[in-house]
Amino acid sequence: MTLSKDAALELLRQQVEESCKVKRSFSAELLNAILSLAQKTAQAYKTRNKVLLMGNGGSAADAQHIAAELVGRFRLKRKALAAIALTTDSSILTAVSNDFGFEECFARQVQALAVAGDIVIAITTSGRSANILRAVESARAVGCYTAAFTGRTGGDLANKIDSLLAVPSGETQRIQEAHSLIGHMYCDLVERELFEAE
Repeated sequence: MTLSKDAALELLRQQVEESCKVKRSFSAELLNAILSLAQKTAQAYKTRNKVLLMGNGGSAADAQHIAAELVGRFRLKRKALAAIALTTDSSILTAVSNDFGFEECFARQVQALAVAGDIVIAITTSGRSANILRAVESARAVGCYTAAFTGRTGGDLANKIDSLLAVPSGETQRIQEAHSLIGHMYCDLVERELFEAE
């Protein structure tokens, strides 16, 4: 049955309110985690390290979005910052998935590209994706600082990373909307830390 116009508009209003409610409920702990990750990232850039990001589906798009903000710019006119989304090279993704299994598609790239002191950010609503878990293990083995944007519980990643940025929701779409905000907040703070005094 097709919704009436009034019912459809009410549904849209409810979705806006649900999204705003999740964002308004960001805890002091979550805000402190965002700040800490931004500061850690700025310090990594000062020592000529880089940021690697990954995710599946919509979270892959979020990883690419954040990498673009860092390499390009967020607010300030400034030099480029080194960031790589591990979701963008279709030849690597398909070759590694074919030869080693999909769970290795990010881990293999981490093994090839990451060095001690790099920042590795996993974006996952569930915190349970096998390819994310394997990549985090590889990042920690190299000596990277690991962080994850997740949903409420952090899933299996919660106790396997250095910094958990857990959105207070269990609904995928609300978590993804909040991840976009967190990504912008993170990029803004990194820029301010590195360039605002210049």
